[in-house]
Amino acid sequence: MTDEEAQAAALADPDAPPLDEDWFARAVVVPPKRKQSITLRIDSDVLEFFRAGGQGYQSRMNAVLRAYKEYHAG
Repeated sequence: MTDEEAQAAALADPDAPPLDEDWFARAVVVPPKRKQSITLRIDSDVLEFFRAGGQGYQSRMNAVLRAYKEYHAG
């Protein structure tokens, strides 16, 4: 795909409107939440499952825990 074709496809995507100067003028930088380092005992099969997904496995584990927390927090 050429650059022109890629740009035309991006502009035609209704879910991804182009970002203009007005958008950048109103944008707010939101720093990520600080994470806390802990020691956690995890079953080896669970750890291997997440590690098999490659780099970022700890972030994926955090996302699963966050989803659980949000579901149960109501």
